[in-house]
Amino acid sequence: MMESTRISDAFQVFMKEAPAYQEAWLDAVKKVGAASQLDPKTEALVYIGILAAARLDSGLPFHVSEAKKHGASRDEVISAILTGPPSGSRCWWRCKV
Repeated sequence: MMESTRISDAFQVFMKEAPAYQEAWLDAVKKVGAASQLDPKTEALVYIGILAAARLDSGLPFHVSEAKKHGASRDEVISAILTGPPSGSRCWWRCKV
């Protein structure tokens, strides 16, 4: 199970209210991750850039934590967030980089 302190409220509700779908979702995420040709740090940074550009702030704390776990520096995380300004620039401060 994932550490709940790093998971958004919305995803925690999803886990609680639809456990079968949550299990299927995590299965798919694991399979996509296993097939990826990117190293974990690069993959996490790309994901952060996508979330920031799409203005999906609630997922950023979890994915920033993942990026840092795989060796990403604060500057790398900020750069990933700012790859898609102006949408990404409004949320960099929410990530606790």
